[in-house]
Order: sequence, then structure tokens, then C-alpha cells
Amino acid sequence: MSTSRTAPDTGPAEEPVRYERRGPVAVVTMNRPEYRNAQNSAMTYALDRAFYRAADDDAVRVVVLAGEGRHFSAGHDIGTPQRDAHLPFERRAGLWWDHSDKQGAESRFARESEVYLGMCRRWRELPKPTVAAVQGACVAGGLMLAWVCDLIVASEDAFFADPVVRMGIPGVEYFAHPWAMPPRIAKEFLYTGDRMTARRAYEIGMINRVVPRAELTDRTLELAARIAEMPRMGLALTKRAVNQAEDLQGLHAGLDSVFGLHHLAHAHNAETAADSLGGMDIRAMKKAGS
Repeated sequence: MSTSRTAPDTGPAEEPVRYERRGPVAVVTMNRPEYRNAQNSAMTYALDRAFYRAADDDAVRVVVLAGEGRHFSAGHDIGTPQRDAHLPFERRAGLWWDHSDKQGAESRFARESEVYLGMCRRWRELPKPTVAAVQGACVAGGLMLAWVCDLIVASEDAFFADPVVRMGIPGVEYFAHPWAMPPRIAKEFLYTGDRMTARRAYEIGMINRVVPRAELTDRTLELAARIAEMPRMGLALTKRAVNQAEDLQGLHAGLDSVFGLHHLAHAHNAETAADSLGGMDIRAMKKAGS
């Protein structure tokens, strides 16, 4: 792999993901609060290592996914000083080639097959229950991380949005929208790019519980501890049974088909706009209301 491309030197940084075990519960915490836990590749691969660690530890019965600071995750990193989409990483989720020395759709499709669609699919299949603890922003790529979890507990200040239609792109790479919410709600969610409150997300069945912000950690850990009392094999088989039911309802095939449309949109933007994101950077997205 090439080593000539390096990320900007921004001084020493903390680990992008923290891992700790609290009894039978592993707590995996995204740790880029200064950037609203935007997901660069370093964070994504650190998440992957953390999930593997939880899977391998026999003492862990349930995994909690959280975000440090005010926000769960503002989505993919499209503009922080540690943005590293151009760098090579050891591939873990598929057999596509290294993206970093390729160009155009060949590069983007290979990378996103690995770090977005591939990893999210694998994390969804972790044979231990997973619970997302969501506060503040859960936007675009943040939705993907919450949706791969079996349960979602959100604080009252949490909000959910997928504004990437403003880029001319039909939703994020892990396109679980019509399974996470009713199809007409999914269309409104995408067509407008508006924020959905935690209360509304609860009403449509996208999340399990809404709790006061100050109680989010304790209430999530209480739920995780209660689940951890169930037999491990029973939990694993139950998770697989429900996931298989979703796949029979078209989730697996739907993700593949929309992933192709997602990359058609990137290619269209590259030919007709300033770049593959339709010229929309962080400032432009904020100005547009995201």
C-alpha cells in the first residue's frame, strides 16, 4: 500500500474510539466531540476493532454504542482537519482493492463498499445485542451507526436527519430508511432533509425509548444490563431471527440496489457539478439548513 499520502499534522490526538467494560456490557464511545463525532476512516476502523473486541470477549453480553460530547454523530467527515478518505487502510469488510491509488468511481465505490456498506452490514450481524445511546445530532452517517444497532435509546434533545438529497444523492450508503420507518415517512424525511425529533422518531417506531438527557447513560446501561441477564445463545438466535425477517422483507437486496444509485449520483455530480458531492461542503450544508 502507498505510504506517500498522509493526513495533515494537527498535533497529538486522542483515540477516536474508547472501549470500556462495565460488568457484562461493553461501552464503545466515539471520541471526536470537537467535530461532533464526524466519522473519518480512522474512527470507522477503530469502531470495527472495538466491535471485534466485544465479540471476542466472553464476559461481554451486550454492546452499547455512544458518542462523546453534545452529539452522537454528525455523519461522515467531509471537512475536518483529520479527514483521511484519501489514505489506504487495511481492508476488513470485503475483498475490494485499495481505493487510495485509484481514481473516479473505481476509488469511491471500492472505499465505500468497505467502510460504509460493508462494515455496517457486518456490525449489524454482531451476535450480541447492541444498543445505541443517541444525544444531539444523529445525522446522515450517524443514522447508519444507530440503525445497525438492535435498540436505540435517545435523549429528549436528540434529532435525526439525512440531508444528503441536497447533494443530489438519494440517502446515505446504508439505505435502511424504508425499514427503519414507514415508506411515506422515509420519503418526507429525505425529500425535505428536515430534522426529526426524538419524540417523532419514537412515535413512528424508529427508536425504542426517549429519556431526559441527564439520564441517557444510566437508562441505557440499565436496559443493557437487563438484556445481559438473558441466555447468550437465546439472544444470538433471536437477533438472527429478526434480522433474517428484515432481509426477507428486502433489506439486504435493497441496500445493494440503492448503493448502486448512490454511486450513480456521485458520478452524475462529478460530471455536472463542482465535485462528486455536488459542491456541497460543510458550510454549504449548514447554510441549506442541515
